[in-house]
Amino acid sequence: MSLSGPRGAGSGVASENGADAAGPAPHRVRMTGTARREQLIEVARELFAEKGFAGTSIEEVAQRGQVSKPVVYEHFGGKEGLYAVVVDREMRRLLDRVVSALSAGHPRELLLQAADAFLGYIDENAGGFRVLVRDSPASGGSGMFSSLLGDIAGQVEHVLGREFARRGVDASLAALYSQALVGMVALTGQWWLDVRRPGRDEVAAHLVNLAWHGLSGIDGMSGRDGSDGIDGVAGPRTTPWLSDISHLGDTRSNEHLGCPGTTSQVGPCECPPTG
Repeated sequence: MSLSGPRGAGSGVASENGADAAGPAPHRVRMTGTARREQLIEVARELFAEKGFAGTSIEEVAQRGQVSKPVVYEHFGGKEGLYAVVVDREMRRLLDRVVSALSAGHPRELLLQAADAFLGYIDENAGGFRVLVRDSPASGGSGMFSSLLGDIAGQVEHVLGREFARRGVDASLAALYSQALVGMVALTGQWWLDVRRPGRDEVAAHLVNLAWHGLSGIDGMSGRDGSDGIDGVAGPRTTPWLSDISHLGDTRSNEHLGCPGTTSQVGPCECPPTG
């Protein structure tokens, strides 16, 4: 396959491209070492997303990047090194995006912003997300998707812990809730990666609605007797500390929390303030 640009033949060019020195060969685009490294990272990202770690070879990376295998080895040392660079870059990209979304705002807004940031990364970097969720090599445990989710959960825990303490809720529960929230968004994101329906904004809104109001906040999900309990187990609204969590940052009266009068599944209740 030829690249656009000046054409010519030479032993150096032919050898580096893996072409037959006896015949004419495409003249590869000249790049700096940094530019070539970036090109190979992008090529490898695409291949790892398509075929996974085990199904990708250095030979394929070199062929698609139109360089010789020694060039790939020179930059990364081998397939494991190349994979580690790709995974580390995608992990940082996703983590930075989610963390920046947790900067400021009402807790419900933070949740929506974080969910949208996670889904936004998937929407715009589907290949990178596929690399993250695929099985890693045995030697690359530090690059596992679960490790990334743990880092994100740690950031969410910090935000929740601060809000819990401010509201008089047991701050030690922040770890549990952060794991639950991040896990919910991550698993939904993996499912949405392939189906892409409903749209990104709607998926984020449904996630926040479920996290904020619980299943009892969805029409038709309460028990036949109107209670929120299941098989005699008290539901969230009858548990004092959980009801405290449900109105973090809300300055309105508790009786209006999650009331059916609101037209938004994510925004605050639209009933008039009680004073």
